[in-house]
Amino acid sequence: MVTGATSLSLVRDELFATMEEAEQSLEHFIIDRNNGGLLQQAVENLKQVRGTLRLIELTGAELLAQEILQLSTDIPVGAGEDRDSQLASLSNALYVLGRYLESVDASRQEMPELLLPPINALRVVSGQSPLPESFFFSARLDHARPPIEAAVRQPVARAAEARRLRQMYQVGLLGFIREDNASASLKLMARALGRLDLLFANSPGGRLCWLGSAALEAQLDGQLLPRQARKQLFSRLDRELRQLSGHDAYEPPRVLLKELLYLVALAESSGPLASQVRETFSLGSLPFTDHLLEEESQRLAGPGQAVMRSLSSAIREELASLKDLLDLIERQTAPAESYSNLHSLLGKLAKTLGMVGLSSASSTLHAQLSVVSGWSVERLPEPQALLKLADAVLYVESMVASLERGERYDSRPQIAQPGQEAEAFANHQLTEACIVVIGEATAGLALAKRAITAYLESNGEKLHLANVPFSLMAVRGGLRFLEQDRAAELIGACADFIQKQMLEGVQMPPEQMLETLADALTSLEYYLDGGALLRRDESRISVLDLATESVRALGLPVAA
Repeated sequence: MVTGATSLSLVRDELFATMEEAEQSLEHFIIDRNNGGLLQQAVENLKQVRGTLRLIELTGAELLAQEILQLSTDIPVGAGEDRDSQLASLSNALYVLGRYLESVDASRQEMPELLLPPINALRVVSGQSPLPESFFFSARLDHARPPIEAAVRQPVARAAEARRLRQMYQVGLLGFIREDNASASLKLMARALGRLDLLFANSPGGRLCWLGSAALEAQLDGQLLPRQARKQLFSRLDRELRQLSGHDAYEPPRVLLKELLYLVALAESSGPLASQVRETFSLGSLPFTDHLLEEESQRLAGPGQAVMRSLSSAIREELASLKDLLDLIERQTAPAESYSNLHSLLGKLAKTLGMVGLSSASSTLHAQLSVVSGWSVERLPEPQALLKLADAVLYVESMVASLERGERYDSRPQIAQPGQEAEAFANHQLTEACIVVIGEATAGLALAKRAITAYLESNGEKLHLANVPFSLMAVRGGLRFLEQDRAAELIGACADFIQKQMLEGVQMPPEQMLETLADALTSLEYYLDGGALLRRDESRISVLDLATESVRALGLPVAA
């Protein structure tokens, strides 16, 4: 029997007609909720849809139809406002199911993963737990990992280091959950798990850390999206880390291991850990990527961020036209109609900016309308008025640029009151300069970490460290400029350790101390990365606490 996508064409017309009847009955019931006949007709049609999809074995579509049917049977006649979210989820799920079946019919290719978002939306409003991302993914979990050499630690020392490393993981996890520079957060989490893997190597706990490290590498290298399900996955991993220390019989949950393996398979990262895991578990390539899933999901559900970016691009083109008009007016070479065109363009842009949520930019242009309305060839604008309009346009342009880059609201330029655009733009320029300083400091820390790695791999060749203390002192100076005195002190302590213990010392420090030094630098690198430093985000203080703890573990005195 022919089943799946190839058999959809055999039942297509009847299936789509039944689905259309179900949608119409449900829409009419939403309007007339006391008409039980409409609800019953929708349920009967949904049963037929579910049965047809089961017959042709379209697994994902059948599961979505089953969830739609189950929720629809729970809706009572005369449903009140408390059922609005359930009815909205039903309508959306039916719409997505129809779009999905149309796509399968056209391409003859199934992709049930596309249906997990609407399936889970229905399950959540029904009070059920959502299905994991790996629901349609299969892999054997009993493969043994390649053996590695475990780090030798006394039980008390191992427990203390495990707590410190788990704290490092939690700091990165918090940044990842907040989407506060996901790249730096993932690197911090990966370093913590890699160190924990060495502590618990060749044990079930080490196996969990190994797969977790590979999943983080895949999340980072594959540029996987920070979906809510992945935030929950890595949060659950943190809870499992708490069980490791002192529990020799610990066994990680198999469903968690499967989720981590799914991320590795999805990303197809070429990193060493992800490659090792793929080879060990014989993970083949998936017929889609994470970004393809996102694009197709948006196509099924409707317009998304891509539309917003296209709109912001169109706004920038209009801003360019506005600047050209201002240039002509300033040189007094503008045709007579330019002044009315300027007024019209300002009004149109102000309305558009308000629609996309840039209310401050919209207000800025609205405030200029009354001024511009009095300009003409007979009444030329005053130079000061032109300058104020130019300041306003520059401010609006910086706001639109942030929208086009998809920046978070709190990383956009400072909101300005009408008439204060020049000051806001100047502050924005200062912020850009601070970003350059932070970028240079981050590069200096990354250089120091690479030099320490080369020093370790060459069995203590000091030539690799020759420029590191100088680079770190330059970083310290940049942090002083940013008024980050505590971070500057920690950087200075690390520079002193490298100078005295590694460059001037007779013997190479123990590997454990070098790893602790790298932990401190990693924490400081994370502290500098992202926009939280510019926002004076107090939540980042915990990162400095973590760096301080690592520096103290090196035997260096630092202030609290």
